[in-house]
Amino acid sequence: MRIMRNLTFILACLLTMCATIACADNDRPIEISKLPANARQFINQHFSGSKVALAKVETEFMAKNYEVMFADGNHIEFDSNGNWKEVDCRQTVVPSAVIPIQISDYLKANYPDVSVIKIERDRREYEVKLSNRMELKFDMKFRLIDIDM
Repeated sequence: MRIMRNLTFILACLLTMCATIACADNDRPIEISKLPANARQFINQHFSGSKVALAKVETEFMAKNYEVMFADGNHIEFDSNGNWKEVDCRQTVVPSAVIPIQISDYLKANYPDVSVIKIERDRREYEVKLSNRMELKFDMKFRLIDIDM
């Protein structure tokens, strides 16, 4: 009897995991007004002149992420709170106000003739892609930790 209860419990857990995984990675378009307030404010402040082509919510295992694609090819990814995770400006440059001042100062001193075309951040680091195709990584204290050429 005890074995049967354990087997039933394990089977229920497996079915729950399968259902959760099946619901994960669910992307759907949304209106800009459905973005978190931080994301809307970021777009208004830094990309007010750009036309939004598509906004979507990506439901992952335990979190939501948002992505906004503009008609000019630029796109931004936001976390569930509306904080930017990635700003990718394929045809233009990342607005200077988005780049942390410490990184901006480093770039002005060491790469004065290049522009930032992409910046990403997570809990551990910033990654900056330059117009000369170099990629620089900084830790959260804005110290350079890697260069990819």
